[in-house]
Amino acid sequence: MKLRTVIFFFFLLITFKEIHCKKSDEKQKPDWAKKDIRDFTDADLERLYDQWEEDDEPLEPDELPEHLRPPPKIDISNLDAKNPEDLLKLSKKGKTLMAFVSVSGNPTEQETEEITGIWQSSLMNNHINVDRYPIGGNRVIFMFKDGSQAWEAKDFLVEQKRVEVVTIENKEYYGKHSSKKSKNTKGKEEL
Repeated sequence: MKLRTVIFFFFLLITFKEIHCKKSDEKQKPDWAKKDIRDFTDADLERLYDQWEEDDEPLEPDELPEHLRPPPKIDISNLDAKNPEDLLKLSKKGKTLMAFVSVSGNPTEQETEEITGIWQSSLMNNHINVDRYPIGGNRVIFMFKDGSQAWEAKDFLVEQKRVEVVTIENKEYYGKHSSKKSKNTKGKEEL
């Protein structure tokens, strides 16, 4: 008797599955759903992803990708009108920013690595989160996850003996011991 009951429920379960999991009619599907998955375009995949995430709870603002995060509120009343860098610093808060740094003299790549590594660790010790990427024999990119920290790092870097120039947002800041700085100031004095 028990074996018959188990077999009956098993048969009922299989029947219910077959009835309930029937394939949908091809005429009711949209055109993009009729395609083979290998033929999907980026737009089709994006549409599929949106459908997948449709019922999910929205992410917190800090969990969103950087391009989807809401911009920070800028309080203009506290800004100094004479210092445009303050406005840039506030507008880059929470956004990734790159600074290009050139080492003076003709350092080897290994020497550049050592010098910029010391600068990076000094910045990290000052709670400025920065990643370093060498791009040439005497040039590196410092990437800041919080762009507002780039100007604090710039203030530190221009004080260093081996810094030729720091470029942030297409503006060049020459190091105190830079040879380019002395050439540019001589040219301005002649004018």
